[in-house]
Amino acid sequence: MMNANEKANAVLENIASRMSVRSYEDRPVPAEMVETLLRAAMAAPSAKNRQPWEFVVVDDRATLDALAARLKYAKMLAQAPLAVIVCAETMIAHSDGSVSENPFWEHDASAATENLLLAAEALGLGAVWTAASDPERSAAVKSVIPMPATVMPLCVVPIGSPAGAERPKDKWNPAKIHHNRW
Repeated sequence: MMNANEKANAVLENIASRMSVRSYEDRPVPAEMVETLLRAAMAAPSAKNRQPWEFVVVDDRATLDALAARLKYAKMLAQAPLAVIVCAETMIAHSDGSVSENPFWEHDASAATENLLLAAEALGLGAVWTAASDPERSAAVKSVIPMPATVMPLCVVPIGSPAGAERPKDKWNPAKIHHNRW
């Protein structure tokens, strides 16, 4: 069992080593790994614990190719053996029967996506976040994967065994840090 220091180092190393991977080997992602990715995604925090996320797991070659053809910034889907479309329910049903917009669906789905990406890194998989929440891209996703009107895709995450030699980017920038005032 890891002590607190070892655990902290493992988590921080995983965060620092996560990178955007856009080329994949031609081999499937095992079902156990897919479940691990989704469990990690669903472990994310969410506003008022609403957990509005929904996930579409895509491993059908024709569907991946159709998404690649319609999403100009996600062409790597044509090579990926798997993609997870992270979506969220945009409406909230209240106990009094009323319904209102969920103002935090993008935040909640983003937290789930980050967990998914970190889990992929921990499992030795490569993944990349490709946006899908703007009108053009969400329409493209929905043209391939029909979904309820109140569900919105946030992103499409291609996943697979990395084929390239990508390196993590050092994004540390102290100029972005403000103490007690701007």
